[in-house]
Amino acid sequence: MPLALPVSTIRIRAGLSGFPSPAQDYASDRLDLNAHLVKRPSATFFMRVSGDSMDGFGMHEDDLLIIDRSLDPRPGHMVAALVDGEIIVKRYEMHHGRPCLVSGNPRYAPIPLVEHDCQIWGVVRAVIHQYPV
Repeated sequence: MPLALPVSTIRIRAGLSGFPSPAQDYASDRLDLNAHLVKRPSATFFMRVSGDSMDGFGMHEDDLLIIDRSLDPRPGHMVAALVDGEIIVKRYEMHHGRPCLVSGNPRYAPIPLVEHDCQIWGVVRAVIHQYPV
């Protein structure tokens, strides 16, 4: 069932540039996060991140990934893959003309796909990261 919640029409700035005009419209629209983040429901699944290998790419322990199976991976895409029987998330890249899966942590070496049994399960469309409160 859709759950549309209020979303402000005002964009929040990530830097200092002054204050919005008092005359600026503060009206809000409605936003359903499923409609916003899930483009192909029948091809979408969710997974939680475990470990620190993707910290450098903004994916942290317990973050929720929204993964779309219908997309073909291209270099630069984050992907969920089954590699040698282990489910992992990595960035798909080409190194010296060969496809590799790369971590966001320099402690982990790239994984050349030609040397491993690999199935790409889908492309990561979004990461949901919650801050402790």
